[in-house]
Amino acid sequence: MRKKLSNILARLQGAGTSVRHHYKWHVLTAGAFAVAAVVSVGGASLSVRATERLLLNESRAALTEAEMDWPDIQVDGLLVTMNGQASTEAERFRALGIVSAVVGAERVIDRLSVAPSIAIAAPQFSVEMMRNGLDVSLIGLVPESYDVSTIVRQIEGIGPEVSVVNMVETAAHAVPFGWERSVDYALKAMALVPVSKISVSADQVEVFGLAESERQRDDFRQRLQRERPRGLIASIEISAPRPAITPFTLRFVIDEDGARFDACSADSQEARAAILQAARQAGASGVLECTIGLGSPSPRWQVAAVAAVRALADAGAGTVTFSDTDISFVVPNAVQIAEFDRVVGVLENALPDIFSLQAVRLPPEEGEMEAQENTVEFLISRAPEGGVVMRGRLTDERLRSALLSMARSEFGLSAVEMQANITPDTPEGWPVRTLLAVDVLSYLEHGSVRVRPSQIDVRGVTGDLAASDRISQILADRLGPGARFNLNISYDEQFDPVAMQPTPARCEAWIRDILAEKQLTFDPGSATLAADAARVMDRIAEVLRDCGRLEMEIAGHTDSQGRLETNMRLSQQRAEAVMAALLARGIPISGFEARGYGPEFPIDDNSTASGREANRRIEFRLIGESAVAAREETGEDDPQDPPDEADLEIDVTIGAENARRPQPRPERP
Repeated sequence: MRKKLSNILARLQGAGTSVRHHYKWHVLTAGAFAVAAVVSVGGASLSVRATERLLLNESRAALTEAEMDWPDIQVDGLLVTMNGQASTEAERFRALGIVSAVVGAERVIDRLSVAPSIAIAAPQFSVEMMRNGLDVSLIGLVPESYDVSTIVRQIEGIGPEVSVVNMVETAAHAVPFGWERSVDYALKAMALVPVSKISVSADQVEVFGLAESERQRDDFRQRLQRERPRGLIASIEISAPRPAITPFTLRFVIDEDGARFDACSADSQEARAAILQAARQAGASGVLECTIGLGSPSPRWQVAAVAAVRALADAGAGTVTFSDTDISFVVPNAVQIAEFDRVVGVLENALPDIFSLQAVRLPPEEGEMEAQENTVEFLISRAPEGGVVMRGRLTDERLRSALLSMARSEFGLSAVEMQANITPDTPEGWPVRTLLAVDVLSYLEHGSVRVRPSQIDVRGVTGDLAASDRISQILADRLGPGARFNLNISYDEQFDPVAMQPTPARCEAWIRDILAEKQLTFDPGSATLAADAARVMDRIAEVLRDCGRLEMEIAGHTDSQGRLETNMRLSQQRAEAVMAALLARGIPISGFEARGYGPEFPIDDNSTASGREANRRIEFRLIGESAVAAREETGEDDPQDPPDEADLEIDVTIGAENARRPQPRPERP
């Protein structure tokens, strides 16, 4: 600085004296100010740097105390710039607050960022489908890309009057695996069960439903189990309320065929057990049925029913019929009058007050009444083939026309043949009884209803376990107290639509029956099905078509003739040929396995021609989930699987030391 000032003064010396004297003071003054300015600037610079270091140290110390070492602090004068990435927005604001408390918020420059958050997981998509008859509600969350209108259209397709309230929301996430499969199954369940709540998720469907009867409940369960896709977890809970029984009916009979119920109603499990126990003590045996239902005319129904059954057992023969609180107690003339009076007196004292008793001891079956019984009757019968014939006496043409129209509407226009003649000589109430006969016959698969002046006899076969109860209720209700009727109705499972619903166990049994009647045959020494096997394959395919998805093993077996390796290969090829034949007939075989067992498991003696023929066979056997379902259905233990090949004992002849020996068979996994 001094050197610069000397140079300036030296240059100024060459000027004139007057000038020199004129500017001398000014030059000295300017130099002094310049020196002062330089000194001032240097001091200020040192002061700023000291301030910056102070702010930097204080800010870092505050952050360190708060255990925050991620922010990067830069100081420029009195301004503090913060850089860095916070883990969360809250962490960012916390760092800003700490530094702002040191230097002042107005001097903090925020250049902090926040780390991107982890992608939000897709929500748990689910839908609640609630149906009450014609009204359906949908509530839940579905993927945005899934077309909810498809669900609505399918539900509306159940019936023209079905209405849908759609309260489903959407979320922008991918459709989860299995979602469409679950929804399709849920829609099938909703279409089947008119009162239901169905919870749907991607891997599970829960069905809660209400059936009108136990039979319908069992039908719903079986059909839903059969429709369930493989791998889908399905919870099926169908409940059946107690049926409303009107009138509340009980009919107990003791005759030459033994003691039995024609109809039985109870209002509780306790009442049912007490009534059945009384019936067994009266001589009834076998499987006894008593329907638990609503509509009991009195809380003391059990007391009255038990007392009446015991009274009939004391009499030794006859019938006792309840229609709500009206009781008809009828015994044959063979019961002594004194015994009849005693039994009726005991029963009257045992009955609760609300019940009314009409007791009858029949007169001898002879004389005019017997002659009329032998001449006046009306018979309507239904053959197993379906034809219905009516013959006997009718009051007039109007009654005959009414009976014909009623029968044709019930059994078919061409199925009914009228052979009855018209005569005015019929007992009182004859039209009512003959029309009632047509109604009763409709409950039978085949059989007859015989109407006589004093009694109606019903005989036949039905596929409805409750038919006897219903017929008893109808006859007791329409004929009134004291009506005499006799029921001889048997149940046949083959006419029961519920009992004959295809289930895994039944399907396996039906195929076994087909093969027991005629085995699948092949061309000699080949895996080509013989020409006469086509009909057998058609019958098996027809069964499997109705049974839906099943998991089955098709097992091929041979006799013991020939080499083991050849027989094993041939049995495998034949099992595969059967599977291919099913596929060609449109049967889904994704759950089927073909397996050849060769001669390992004979069912007959291979030393005879007939035995070898029996051993050359194809068998169908349930496996996997279908086998589990069958065991649950029948209540049987696990069937014995054929022993694994690794466990078989094989006799090997040991030759000389240098003879080649068969290699050991590897164990199956």
